[in-house]
Amino acid sequence: MASPDQLSTLPLEVRTALTTHSSDGIPFRARTAYTHRTWARTFSCLPELFIQPHTLPEIEKAVNLARQCRRRLVTVGSGHSPSDLTCTSSWMLNLDRFDRVLSVDRATGLCTVEAGIRLYQLSAALDEAGLALPSLGSINEQSIAGAISTGTHGSSLRHGLISECCIALKVTLADGETMACSAEENPELFRAALLSVGALGIISEVTLKAVPAFSLAWSQTIDWDARLFEEWDTVLWTQAEFVRVWWFPYMRRAVVWKADKATNDQVEAGRVMHSQPPTAFLDSKLGYFVYQNLLALARWFPRITPWIESFVFGLNYGFRNGESTRVSGCQESHKAFLLNCLYSQFVNEWAIPLRRGPEALQRLGAWLNRLTPGDPGYVDHRIPFSAEGLWVHSPIEVRVSDTTVKSSAAKGNRPYLDITPGDGPALYLNATMYRPYYRDPTHEATERYYEAFEWLMRDLGGKPHWAKAFTVTPDEFAAWYGNDWTRFCKVRNEADPDGMFVGPWHRRYLLGAASANGEGKGQLLPLEEIGFVREKAKGGGFRVLGNQNPVVPS
Repeated sequence: MASPDQLSTLPLEVRTALTTHSSDGIPFRARTAYTHRTWARTFSCLPELFIQPHTLPEIEKAVNLARQCRRRLVTVGSGHSPSDLTCTSSWMLNLDRFDRVLSVDRATGLCTVEAGIRLYQLSAALDEAGLALPSLGSINEQSIAGAISTGTHGSSLRHGLISECCIALKVTLADGETMACSAEENPELFRAALLSVGALGIISEVTLKAVPAFSLAWSQTIDWDARLFEEWDTVLWTQAEFVRVWWFPYMRRAVVWKADKATNDQVEAGRVMHSQPPTAFLDSKLGYFVYQNLLALARWFPRITPWIESFVFGLNYGFRNGESTRVSGCQESHKAFLLNCLYSQFVNEWAIPLRRGPEALQRLGAWLNRLTPGDPGYVDHRIPFSAEGLWVHSPIEVRVSDTTVKSSAAKGNRPYLDITPGDGPALYLNATMYRPYYRDPTHEATERYYEAFEWLMRDLGGKPHWAKAFTVTPDEFAAWYGNDWTRFCKVRNEADPDGMFVGPWHRRYLLGAASANGEGKGQLLPLEEIGFVREKAKGGGFRVLGNQNPVVPS
């Protein structure tokens, strides 16, 4: 627990509660003066207490103390989301010390882990047992609980969200009790917890079904985006089990990465050989330094952005197109899936129906390049915002999934808040804006670009990725999700009626406007954190400050 000197900075009621419960034999591992930052340093905050439990009783104790002290409780892992979702001035609970593998059955593939385990730790433990996760996203720094709670996905038409391999969960609720749930046991809680954005409770234990360990034999080529559109419905997404694309609108070129499984038996028999690709320009220290400085220069001279993108693209991928650009490799799956995220970044990502992909990219490309009738690649983009004088970082990351293959409402394992279509494949479009040296691109560029991007995504029937930046109202979500939205809100209200896990982010996107006197859609919840204020932080980004709801329930 925090030292007496640290405790002296806490309010009297908090010091009294911590002292009263200090002799129950259950540690309360907490400290003050901890600064939390998102991975991209877009947001930071100073929680009143930073808590790192080692056991389930410690998690339950933290929840009970938070309720007694009338504090909001935020669970945080790697903080990879660039939004203020994980920010708080109240209590922050981190599960990095709650990260054990509890059981692994190689024969069945069933694995039970504590929810704080990071994906790289989980992958290493599974690999030792001859197992692997069936699909991964682009990073492995997330905790398994964080990956589940935000709808993390890979890129494959044979797979959906990472959470589709989850068989059962244990969730510690606001009353301090830990409840088991699965498609058969407490199925409503299960479907809500599979993508909860931290609004239900604390996921404490995850049981998942792994697959036999495999490697990925992959290759990567570069071509004009016209070829991409020609092969969209026939070849592009079905040519391998895993396919992902980076589309560069200023160059009208695309990088296509595809990979198929190679079993361990094939590798051990020598039929498939592991091989590492040559180091790309951007993976080198020189490339990292050069590109970041060019991006920093573009903050002051935005018009050079297309030239920078073209120049760095050529250095990293090549200046030619077609088969001569192919590079390949074969790596263990948990290595091959990973990408170098390079720099701090804003990310705005939406999922639209896969069939709308060519229209989305062609319209966005025509708008960004300010094409007019007669220009090569012109389409009627119908985006009601001017792109004049706007220059933005590219590329657009393009990925796919299909949650109808292994996850559905009928099976009881489709999350209520899954952003992908319920009747077929999804296309994810990820608009990234780098922040060189943690400095934002021009405010006007970011705001105008994302405003137009979101307008287009809405027009094509999309929904935003929960972990990324977006501007959507609860009324829009309610209309898009229908009965699933109603069911999720019902589960959330029952699991956390006093709002211990609710903050301004949840009020903004899930609950809708409210106030202490009942104006808006309802009253503020007794334990809800309110009133985020953003202050510019030293070194870039914003420092976020909030307050507990001061109204004591009658």
